[in-house]
Amino acid sequence: MGAPSSLITRRAALRTILLTAAAGTLGLTLSRRGNAQEANRMKIRISFNDMTMIATLEDNPSARDLASMLPLEGLQIDDYGNNEKICYLPRKLTEEGSGRFTDERPGDIGYFAPWGNLAFYHAGYQWSRGLIRLGRIDGSFDALRVRGAFPLRIDPVT
Repeated sequence: MGAPSSLITRRAALRTILLTAAAGTLGLTLSRRGNAQEANRMKIRISFNDMTMIATLEDNPSARDLASMLPLEGLQIDDYGNNEKICYLPRKLTEEGSGRFTDERPGDIGYFAPWGNLAFYHAGYQWSRGLIRLGRIDGSFDALRVRGAFPLRIDPVT
């Protein structure tokens, strides 16, 4: 015989409360659905040319490695091709987060392992070997369309 449904409901409610409290204590963000997997995703602030964007990192080893380096300042963001801006990190990230992904779209943040650079996409692109998705910009990414090179800062959102 299983547990009464009221006990199961109370356990589920308690689990939700504990996850929400833990996420708040650790500075993490829960999705609108309250999905526990979403609790592991970190928000970052990307600032250059007097503009700021907020992004949500993926829950993978490469994105966590990037988060461990924050805050990052003294970086330079510059145009590459017609669809992205790039910057080079002080060191290479782990490639443990690698693997083919789909649903590529503008606003994605990637890491191109062979060159050791971040890629901020403002137009369409396709996955290629060595590209690891690190996250996505939340909301507008129009700042990426401004042509030129600028000092870049990346901070955790607390």
